[in-house]
Amino acid sequence: HVFLISQYNLPETVRTFFKLLGIQKSTFSVYPFILHSVAMSIFASVIGPFGGFFASGFKRAFKIKDFGDTIPGHGGIMDRFDCQFLMATFIHVYNSSFVKVANPHNIVHNVLILKPEQQIQVFLMLRDKLIQRGLIDNITSAH
Repeated sequence: HVFLISQYNLPETVRTFFKLLGIQKSTFSVYPFILHSVAMSIFASVIGPFGGFFASGFKRAFKIKDFGDTIPGHGGIMDRFDCQFLMATFIHVYNSSFVKVANPHNIVHNVLILKPEQQIQVFLMLRDKLIQRGLIDNITSAH
């Protein structure tokens, strides 16, 4: 899905600006991964370099000289890679939140992890919502 061209609506302010330039365009097409790349690039440029500051503050709060004693292999030159840890954390959270979209298989898998009474509750809620939206008929079954 991130490697298939998608069409997006331009924000109203951009459309107004384009109209001033004589451009009648209200949508644009792009691969979604490009938009994700822009978001990650902005974070890497603006926040990523401060990873060392965050690590320094963390060490200062816990009175640690460097991470060599607490994280094996860390300390000295490895302390310079703190921005990499910050970026890795951001990319994991970003990917989990915005790139990995829910699909029916994953949703059913997660529902089956619930307790049986919670599974029934999810089923009843979903049934009611589908009936409200007119996607299924209201068929009552006798037990």
